[in-house]
Amino acid sequence: MPPEDGGTRGAVNPLAPPGVYAPQEDTELLAGALSDEPVPPGADVLDMGTGSGALALEAARRGTRVTAVDVSWRAVCTTRLNALVAGVPVRVRRGNLFDPVRGRSFDLILANPPYVPAPADGRPPRGAARAWDAGGDGRLVLDRICREAPAMLRPGGVLLLVQSALSGPERTLGHLREAGMKAAVTRRRHIAFGPVLRAREHWLRERGLLSAAEDKEELVVVRAELPV
Repeated sequence: MPPEDGGTRGAVNPLAPPGVYAPQEDTELLAGALSDEPVPPGADVLDMGTGSGALALEAARRGTRVTAVDVSWRAVCTTRLNALVAGVPVRVRRGNLFDPVRGRSFDLILANPPYVPAPADGRPPRGAARAWDAGGDGRLVLDRICREAPAMLRPGGVLLLVQSALSGPERTLGHLREAGMKAAVTRRRHIAFGPVLRAREHWLRERGLLSAAEDKEELVVVRAELPV
């Protein structure tokens, strides 16, 4: 989830203090996919890697029962405050991906995970970089979501996931289909490089992840549905 120039805000502008991922182009793209999804009131929704809680708030406004998870205590506190200000109920849990919700199942899972390829230095991402750095191929978290999300969904449940084309959407589709899900890319958007990609542009081109002619990043939304 790279910090791009510009961004988007929901019906209530969520607070996003330093160190908490603020709503940006990927958030907006995923929010658009959420708006298209026929989620009934009372459905159980999981917002994975909630950041400031922007997507959790959007889902809660539709009358769903939302659980938001983030590994950052600062993000957890921020989401709780934003839900209070917005006047919508959101259950917020701190933990690593699905760990805080083991044993539960959901009708819809929203995921805006870290997906930016990063030079390997032998250490896991720390601080704010946990929101976007995702290993040499950008799939440090994506592959785990693909492995674990199907078991967290109810029959007919849906996963909506946003990622960069730099981190292999075709691999995401392949893993989810192997798990028995119907998966496709449903939204695409090209955006200008933000600060993170600009700083890594030379490295990305050296690795062949960016061609010499590419001057924008493509974001995609993957929708995967578990059969009934």
